[in-house]
Amino acid sequence: MPILDTKDVTKQFGGLVAVNQVSMTVNKNEIVGIIGPNGAGKTSFINALTGIYKPSGGQIFFQGKDITGFPAYKIAKQGIARTFQNLRVFSNISVLENVLIGAHCRIDNPFHHIFLRPLRSKKIERQAYAKVIALLKNVGLEEKKESLAKNLSYGEQRTLEICRALASDPELLILDEPCAGMNSAEMDTLADFVKKLRDEGQTIVVIEHNMCFIMAVSDRIIVMTEGAKFREGTPAEIRNDLEVQKVYLGEQEVE
Repeated sequence: MPILDTKDVTKQFGGLVAVNQVSMTVNKNEIVGIIGPNGAGKTSFINALTGIYKPSGGQIFFQGKDITGFPAYKIAKQGIARTFQNLRVFSNISVLENVLIGAHCRIDNPFHHIFLRPLRSKKIERQAYAKVIALLKNVGLEEKKESLAKNLSYGEQRTLEICRALASDPELLILDEPCAGMNSAEMDTLADFVKKLRDEGQTIVVIEHNMCFIMAVSDRIIVMTEGAKFREGTPAEIRNDLEVQKVYLGEQEVE
């Protein structure tokens, strides 16, 4: 059974159909890339999946459960985490605190436990801290854990945002244009990290404009245009598809 299964997901804004009956599956432990020209509906589709937008039609199943229309916080608790196209780190708090915020939805430590069960409360805090330190160490940010997030390089802030999403222990990680603003060296490092996550059992969906990156990391690629799914295949199949090339080059209008 796929970990994610969407059936004819649609999102309308008045008379504008931003997402038009998109059906897709994501299997456990694979990387699915989503590509398409600007305005193809990629981010609107992901926003519908993650509760930022409520779908106008269709259904979304996650691990066999219908989560259509769930708000974002409930979808996060189900096990879907995401990053955003525009960087959204908390600039004026530390790297460590940024990632601890991501872990919050998985920390079962009610406020009253601080007073009624202090030993258990401290144990939970220590476990959360150790988990966050392990994540930061895995991406080379452990030594900067006390630095303010705004003092990191742009590439490091992008990586921090991914770590914050991973801190929630997601079954599905969605990355929305993670390479935006990165140089080639940073993109290579990120590609290695994303593939390492997949090798360790993480399931990932990536939206990205950089074709070198998406071809390097994806097991399967979905092409969108004008709000609809246009093609689906392996990186080699998509790379060699003349119709996909025409869509990107603007040589034809897709009906």
